[in-house]
Amino acid sequence: MTFLEIARGIHISAGFVALATFWLPMLVKKGGRLHRRVGWVYVGAMAIVAVTALAICVYRVGFTEDADRRQSSIFLFYVALLSATSASMGVRVLRAKQRTAAHRSAFDLGLPACLVLAGLGLLGYGVHLGAVLFMSFAPVGIFVGGGQLFYWLRPPQTKMHWWFEHMGGMVGSSIATLTAFLVVNAGRIGLARFGLVVWLVPTLIGVPGLRLWQRHYRAKFERKG
Repeated sequence: MTFLEIARGIHISAGFVALATFWLPMLVKKGGRLHRRVGWVYVGAMAIVAVTALAICVYRVGFTEDADRRQSSIFLFYVALLSATSASMGVRVLRAKQRTAAHRSAFDLGLPACLVLAGLGLLGYGVHLGAVLFMSFAPVGIFVGGGQLFYWLRPPQTKMHWWFEHMGGMVGSSIATLTAFLVVNAGRIGLARFGLVVWLVPTLIGVPGLRLWQRHYRAKFERKG
């Protein structure tokens, strides 16, 4: 087997694990043993997805002569970076939930900064290619990365700040994971792989759903005082 075949096999396997586990922590008791254990399985799978996506992207960009494949590899890596950065945020906020001042960890600031730069790069690349999909999806990473930087670089504004950032990070990562799955299988359900419908529908549904979920918990915490 070639390096690309091995990396792709690992990438797909980890992606299936992530897809199979991302939903369970949302349904079970928050903070319980099952929630934590399955959550770590998901985070581990997403780390593998991101690393293998980087390897595949670098290999294809450097060694393939197929322009379409290079473009799709760059875009898919951007999606993997978006998902991995969101998952990392979902975990790291739990470790810094007691903070009372700005947080300046190089790792926690570096990932969202890379995501913002990647989003700006994808936007410029999309304008150059005239690719509506690239231009439409690039602001998602810019917004997510910018929001994470804003969160870390200022003192916490509410008592349960970490809870909502954890929810946002994990749900955002799940949206990206589901998007990647739909793209891979779009042809089987009669949709264009790089059509706007496949790429944007999970975000258009998932983000409002997240906002409603967060509103529910804000009301719940306010009732408890």
